[in-house]
Amino acid sequence: MRKIASIVLFLVIVLNSFGQSKNSPLQISHLTGDFYVYRTFNDYKGNKISANAMYVVTDKGVVLFDAPWDKTQFQPLLDSIKSRHNKNVVMLFGTHSHEDRAGGFDFYRKKGIKTYSIKLTDDILKAQNEPRSEFIIPNDTTFTVGNHTFEVYYPGKGHAPDNIVAWFGKEKILYGGCFVKSAEAEDLGYLGDSDVKEWKKSIKKVQTKFKKPIYIISGHDDWTNPESLNHTLKLVNDYLAKPLQKK
Repeated sequence: MRKIASIVLFLVIVLNSFGQSKNSPLQISHLTGDFYVYRTFNDYKGNKISANAMYVVTDKGVVLFDAPWDKTQFQPLLDSIKSRHNKNVVMLFGTHSHEDRAGGFDFYRKKGIKTYSIKLTDDILKAQNEPRSEFIIPNDTTFTVGNHTFEVYYPGKGHAPDNIVAWFGKEKILYGGCFVKSAEAEDLGYLGDSDVKEWKKSIKKVQTKFKKPIYIISGHDDWTNPESLNHTLKLVNDYLAKPLQKK
């Protein structure tokens, strides 16, 4: 059943992306219902890497989960959303302190958009003298925005000490950000701020709390495979099985 769902999702994405150049710096794909995944790009160690983020269209405005990695796309994202949906962005959640997630706090706050993070993220950004969100939320908070309800949840350390996920229970959508690796990932990627031992525990907390997700959005690369969280756990286990791993 999951394989069939993955094939259908892939076909829907291809159809929705028709006419959108593969070289476009901002790529928006319809996920399901009022949900959209958008991708921007940046260079990492000489390679062009995609960053996935998500937004949901509500009858009270659009809610963003993470800002574009490419700062030149901050305004084009707002323009594209306005053009597609005739709605303004009203909220932005940064899922951890790294630039590919929280890098847009200052820009969007100045646009009058409410910006949110947990205290752990705020503490890190403050220590680094980086722009911070306007609002600090508890680690586990439920929001209702117009016709959509979602939960923002901190499972513990993982890719970053402050990584959070978002869960839409009705639609069974788990927005994982960089806490979840793509199902095509061959390793855990950047581990400079990671705690891999805790990551394993945190993944199991997410799997226990949010059961049977239909869609899981990973932070980078392909996001269409709903087995990405299981794959992340496998990568974590493989890493920890290697000798002399301290994290």
